[in-house]
Amino acid sequence: MSAIRSSWYDATSDAANVPAEVAERAVEWLIELQDDDVSPQTVAEWQRWREAHPDHERAWQRIESVKGKLAPLASPVQAGVAQAALAPPASRQRRRAVKSLALLLFAGGGTWSLLHSSPWQRWSADVHTAVGERRSLQLADGTQLVLNTGSAVDIVYREDERRVRLVAGEVLITTAPDTHTPPRPFLVETSQGTARALGTRYTVRQFEDGTHVSVFKGAVEIRPRAKPEQSLIVREGLHARYTADSISDASQTPTDDATWAEGFIVARSMRLADFVAELARYSNAALSCDASVANLRVSGTFPLDDVGKVLDTLGTTLAVRTQVVTRFWGAREIRLVPA
Repeated sequence: MSAIRSSWYDATSDAANVPAEVAERAVEWLIELQDDDVSPQTVAEWQRWREAHPDHERAWQRIESVKGKLAPLASPVQAGVAQAALAPPASRQRRRAVKSLALLLFAGGGTWSLLHSSPWQRWSADVHTAVGERRSLQLADGTQLVLNTGSAVDIVYREDERRVRLVAGEVLITTAPDTHTPPRPFLVETSQGTARALGTRYTVRQFEDGTHVSVFKGAVEIRPRAKPEQSLIVREGLHARYTADSISDASQTPTDDATWAEGFIVARSMRLADFVAELARYSNAALSCDASVANLRVSGTFPLDDVGKVLDTLGTTLAVRTQVVTRFWGAREIRLVPA
């Protein structure tokens, strides 16, 4: 796959030969300076860090040099900064976001495009959706696909198989009988393995650490990538999760598990924190909730095409209100806090 290049992130004199650990520390400073209540002590420490070594100043100048040039490509940077800022400081999620942002800002497109989670990989897929977008399409054999928000697929039809590679996100599939002789299997491939349709309507969702399959009609055979000799047939009305080397037991699928395809999210006594995390998939602004309201319960059917309206509804039904902050890169963060 060829890299998608843009002049803003080509190597520049201020980024050349900056050590990886310095680049990552510069990104950490960027994240720390997003806080609303940055203390004078933090600002002073940041200034001392910049003055401590020429590499430090060159790393910061790299960040400054691209700050005003990201409008067409802002989403991955905004999302990365927001993700890192919301993660606990010493967490694996925070470290991973910092490394990814350092690659994006310092290493150039060639390295960034190789990352599995790279937005370039999603955007260069055969079919993809933006945040908040859903898209329906019919494949050459009549199979119907519906892509959920922030999803991407590559479609590979050959003489011996029909394969959809789920690069990111979630897809609802309604397979059609294959008129090819002999009939070709229909496979959905993720980074953890494959799901083979057996006359089926089902969803496949790609997580970082696993794949979730829910079956609404027919059955699906799932196989982990590292242990293809293992398999599980997931029957109608059930769902299962698999990683690269394991498969969970199948359990009952909620009847509203695919209501996103119709533009709704259904909550049944769902923790507010879990509901907000799911709703955040459809929002360009980063969503979170304060720990003091995280365990409030949410029930109802909510429209995915108007996240603001959903947040307003939560404000009238729960003892919460929204707190909106605009960050350094122009990214918006919305946090639910006690009313």
